[in-house]
Amino acid sequence: MAGFGDLMKLMSHAKEIQAGAAKLKEELPKMEFTSATANGGVRVTVGGDFTVRNVNIDPEMLCDKEFLESALTEALNSAFASARTAMQEQMKSIGGSLGIDMPMF
Repeated sequence: MAGFGDLMKLMSHAKEIQAGAAKLKEELPKMEFTSATANGGVRVTVGGDFTVRNVNIDPEMLCDKEFLESALTEALNSAFASARTAMQEQMKSIGGSLGIDMPMF
């Protein structure tokens, strides 16, 4: 009957993963990640659901289109990287405690 016990254990783990994933799905949209350029001229906030929540641009940045585009790209990429890392850590905590590797983005 060791096989039946293993199956029950596996089913229990599957329920834990499902509950953890559901909780994460609920929490991610509530999370926010903010990043700014080194000079502070561009500041962006993105959600854990990878939506842009806020963009703040210093008026002085409006004088140089190319620099502004570069700064905006830098700030967005940094904020999205923070959101991605947080999601990966959450996924790892869901599966890691059970000894299961969860897929990462």
